[in-house]
Amino acid sequence: MVFDNHGGHGSRWQAIVSIAAKIGCSPNTLNEWVKKAELDSGQRGGISSDMAEKMKALERENRELRQANEILRKASAYFAMAELDRRSK
Repeated sequence: MVFDNHGGHGSRWQAIVSIAAKIGCSPNTLNEWVKKAELDSGQRGGISSDMAEKMKALERENRELRQANEILRKASAYFAMAELDRRSK
């Protein structure tokens, strides 16, 4: 709606304010939606919503794998010490 009605208003912000009042949201919220739509369509530089979602998922997976590695490292050290204690007796 903002893209279609931009020409009928003096500025993009005026179009956003007008449309936001009609659909019942704040102009700032609508402005963020417009920016996101521009990112996703390639009209604006930056990371698309899909790519940002994938990055978050990969960061979460990376964090989980680091935690698992730390647990395995500690378990390995524990069992190595237990084996040394067993051999020394």
